[in-house]
Amino acid sequence: MASTSTTKKEIASELLPLIRVYKDGTVERLWGSPYVPPCPHDPQTNVSSKDITISHNPTISARLFLPQNQIYQKPQHLLPILVYFHGGGFCFESAFSSDHHRLLNRLVSQAQVLAVSVEYRLAPENPLPNCYQDCWDALQWVSSHRTHKELDANNTKKEPWLVNYGNFDKLYIGGDTMKAGVERLCGDVKILGAFMSHLYFLGSKPIGSEPKVEDFEKWLPCKVWKFLYPSAPGGIDNPMVNPVGAGAPSLAGLGCPRMLVCVSSKDELSDRGVGEAEVFEVEGEEHAFHILSEAETENVKIMLERLASFLV
Repeated sequence: MASTSTTKKEIASELLPLIRVYKDGTVERLWGSPYVPPCPHDPQTNVSSKDITISHNPTISARLFLPQNQIYQKPQHLLPILVYFHGGGFCFESAFSSDHHRLLNRLVSQAQVLAVSVEYRLAPENPLPNCYQDCWDALQWVSSHRTHKELDANNTKKEPWLVNYGNFDKLYIGGDTMKAGVERLCGDVKILGAFMSHLYFLGSKPIGSEPKVEDFEKWLPCKVWKFLYPSAPGGIDNPMVNPVGAGAPSLAGLGCPRMLVCVSSKDELSDRGVGEAEVFEVEGEEHAFHILSEAETENVKIMLERLASFLV
């Protein structure tokens, strides 16, 4: 009788408690919420959702969210559009994860907007800065719907929810990290506003309550960036993660007249404000509490109300 044995995969590198990379190229994510399917009708929020493909090469997709009442009647007015880039340190979470699906259901219901939650490629399988380019490409794809033609320049059928319900004079972007380039958007669409909730910005010179000197290098947010993008020009002062550092382009380059930064008093990343942006702080909460909380607590409601009031 032949003997059997189990081959244990060898670890190439790991960033605990988040991620483990094996020598065969596979990646194990040790943190994050599970996948959930889209829902034609969420009974708690009265929001419909569906998944669409933005690009096959590279692979970029999205989950769209629309208030249910818009589907079965001719819209009295078009809805503001929110292009949302989910958080997760560039290497975990998803537009299709339960945490972000729940957040977008709540926010779309509260704000009465049409949301496009972008599924960009994750590191380290897709090295940085690929995810930034994916988000820009997704934003351009959304903007391309302004022409209201059935087919785009490549004879690709357009997304009917965007064509029928989206107000391209009220385009917003938001999330934990975001990138909007200096290029013009398709159809000359302008970004009306941008919000950053519990941002992930760093810099080589610790500020505020951030760990000092030798402890800074051991700080998980610092280790994440160096693990995922060790060749980043400028290291931790790269403009992608330090947008106010020396040589970084002005945030005015986002090209929008309004910006809101949301922070929490117990968030260890909250000390890095953004210039003269409007800042909204929730006391007694930690990083991404409004995403991670399954219950719609009083502070979650306060956070959602503030975001909804911004998206008008």
